[in-house]
This record gives sequence, C-alpha cells and structure tokens, in this order.
Amino acid sequence: MKGEKISIGVGSVEQATREVIEAWHRAERGETPLEPRAKILFTDLETLLRMLTPRRFELLKQLRQAGSTSIRALSKVLGRDYKNVHADVVDLVGVGLIERTDQGLVQVPWDEIDAHLRLAA
Repeated sequence: MKGEKISIGVGSVEQATREVIEAWHRAERGETPLEPRAKILFTDLETLLRMLTPRRFELLKQLRQAGSTSIRALSKVLGRDYKNVHADVVDLVGVGLIERTDQGLVQVPWDEIDAHLRLAA
C-alpha cells in the first residue's frame, strides 16, 4: 500500500458530523465527491499525545518497515518488553493506526501520518 496517508487531529464529534453532512450534501447536489481520506479525530490534544507517544511512533515506523509481523517479533526488534509492546499495539489497533491481518499478525497500512493541530478555533 504505497502512498497511503492518514490524517490525525483534534476535533469534536460535531466537527466530524459536519464533515459527513457536507459530503452528503455534495452527493445530493451531484458534485464530484472529495477524495476519500482516512482520518482520526481525538477529542483533545492530551488524548492524542497520550496515544502517539515517541515510543509508539517508533513502533509504528518499525512496523511499517517490517511489514506484517507478530507482536513478539516486533518487541524483539524494538528491544522492548513484550507486554508493553502488546499494550501499545492493542491501543493503536483500537484507534485505527495499526491493523490486524487474518493470520493474526499486525501491520501499518500508512506511509504517512499527517497531523493537524489548530492553535485557534
């Protein structure tokens, strides 16, 4: 999956709802849909930073390089305790930054994470 990008940022449920409604209205008017994009919105900056720590970011980079792999193999490459890597993977799967394969392995489908953080509303 070369060239895949996901956007992450801070936003409200209302913001996400507005984006869905806007896309719906574009479709009703027969307008060309915007290019589909993968997007994750966190409710606040603290949650985003708790989810995407430097260690987890390094885990994502290593997993992207390795391709589909087991958590045990990933923990060995990272030189980290299996239990901690497993907990990180579970959390990152939960928000959609990592995927599980049918074979029980984990992978990162993204080449790029694009972060948007507004300083003012």
